[in-house]
Amino acid sequence: MRKQPRQQRSIATVEAIIEAGAHILSELGWAGFNTNKVAEAAGVSIGSLYQYFPDKLALVEAIRRRHFDNVLSVISEAAADEKPLRQFARKLVRGMIAAHSIHPTLHQVLLDEAPGDRGSRAAHAAFQSRYLEHYAAAVAQYRRRRKDHETVARVLSSAVEGVIHNEARRGILDAPGLQKQLVELVCAYLSGGKVA
Repeated sequence: MRKQPRQQRSIATVEAIIEAGAHILSELGWAGFNTNKVAEAAGVSIGSLYQYFPDKLALVEAIRRRHFDNVLSVISEAAADEKPLRQFARKLVRGMIAAHSIHPTLHQVLLDEAPGDRGSRAAHAAFQSRYLEHYAAAVAQYRRRRKDHETVARVLSSAVEGVIHNEARRGILDAPGLQKQLVELVCAYLSGGKVA
């Protein structure tokens, strides 16, 4: 971002721009995405948009980072307050599906169309590190006797992420049985086959 919003009004403006950007990117894809459309959808002048975002790539990075923050929040909330395994799995799966359903086609555009730069790769690497730390902390709650928490976290996160991303790309995150099957997968894996 060109500058950080400090007052409530400017924070609301930036949020409106990011939300409008996510909507436009989701609806029109990278080819139809431009700052004029975003400013119009957000109800702000193009000058106000450029006050915070120097170009559309900077805006896409803000959209990506917001998604990363949402995903980290889901994992953190699911693992908070030690709870039974099945309850953790349900909260994790529901939250991940919800985070990827906000703008159903946005994730596909972010993954497959929108370009990234060195900054986006660094942001993604930082996200991946925190993402795996959150998963490892959750895994440690349910596999106390095992010492391979990091490996289990990588496998589990890749399995959940892979299913969610594939279903988002296909536009079928609301497919019947998807949530139930993912919950079963998480429970079976973390319990070593003995579902609680």
